[in-house]
Amino acid sequence: MKFVPLILKLDIAGNPTSWINYEEAIRLYSNDRVITTLGTESFVFRGGINAFTQLRSEIEIGSILLTRGRVRAHAWGNEFVPHLTNRALFRRDAHLCLYCGEQFRHADLTRDHIIPMSRGGADNWENVVTACFRCNNQKGNKTPEEWGGRKLLAIPYAPNKAEYLFLQNRRIIADQQAFLITRFSKGSALADRLY
Repeated sequence: MKFVPLILKLDIAGNPTSWINYEEAIRLYSNDRVITTLGTESFVFRGGINAFTQLRSEIEIGSILLTRGRVRAHAWGNEFVPHLTNRALFRRDAHLCLYCGEQFRHADLTRDHIIPMSRGGADNWENVVTACFRCNNQKGNKTPEEWGGRKLLAIPYAPNKAEYLFLQNRRIIADQQAFLITRFSKGSALADRLY
C-alpha cells in the first residue's frame, strides 16, 4: 500500500482536534460520524468482495474530516496547554539553536531551560528553547544574562492547538497545512517561517 498521510479530524464547530490514521477515519465513516470533508485530497481504499453482490467494497476518505460530536471549548481557549515534547519544541524553533543561531539535526539538539529548573524555572513552553549541546553546556546553570548577557534569537511561546497539531506531524499535505495556518495565532512566528 502506498503512503497514506494522517487525516486531520475536526470537531463539529470546525476546530482541529487530532491526527487520526486511515483505519480510524474509515471507522468514523462506517459509524456515520463524518459530516463532510473539507480537504481537496482524498484516498480510496478497497476491501473484500461481497458474496451476495459480487462487488468489491470501496470507500473514499478525505484528508480533513468534519465530524459529529461535542465541542470541547477548553481545547481552543487560553486554557489549552499543549504537551511539551522535544520534537515539537525543536520544530517550533526550526531546529535552530536559539543562542548561536546554527541549525542542527534533531539528534544534535537539547532542551534548554532559560531559567534553570534548579533555580525555580519551569519546564514549560515559555521557559524552554532549543539549544545545541555546546551552547547548553557552556550556559550551564546560568540565565542568558548571567552567561555573558546573551540574547535569545526568538521569544519562546506556547503554540495554540492548530500550531501544535502542525508541529506534531512531519508529513502534512498541502490542504491540511493551509487549513491549519488559518487557525494559527495572530502574528505567529511559525506562520512567518512558512511564508
